[in-house]
Amino acid sequence: MSVERPIPDGRTTGFLIGYLEMLALVERLHRLMLDVIKDEFERIGLPELNPVQALLLYNIGDNEVTAGELKTRGYYQGSNVSYNLKKLVEYGYMHHQRCAIDRRAVRVRLTPRGRAVRDTLAALFARHAEGLQSGGLLERLAMEEITGGLRRVERYWGDQIRYIY
Repeated sequence: MSVERPIPDGRTTGFLIGYLEMLALVERLHRLMLDVIKDEFERIGLPELNPVQALLLYNIGDNEVTAGELKTRGYYQGSNVSYNLKKLVEYGYMHHQRCAIDRRAVRVRLTPRGRAVRDTLAALFARHAEGLQSGGLLERLAMEEITGGLRRVERYWGDQIRYIY
């Protein structure tokens, strides 16, 4: 059951209530995903990796990137990217090399150990997708509709940020 929240003029709307529920759900899903990743890595004996670092490895994949590129692509915000990349280099999950053109920038790519983590996460996601599908919890068309709606919200929020500055 949802709680009706007033909008600034004191009214409530079904759309506002749905929007606020969607926001809360997206936040909870993100936290749950991080917990699922943490549990998987504890189960397989990789407790030194936190879920954000594991997702960094997964999202970098076979690419060679800079921290700035990861931020630009929208994967990560703020200074945590540099910190986590530094830790992943220290742990041996990534190689790093200064850019020849811009010596301030450092390019990173996965080591074989990092690729193994990426593959572990890919297998976890594949198992979850199979479980959702085979259990009849989510059909492909419904998932495409949800994804499309979330992409529209992403574009809207991105536009809001661009218009502020």
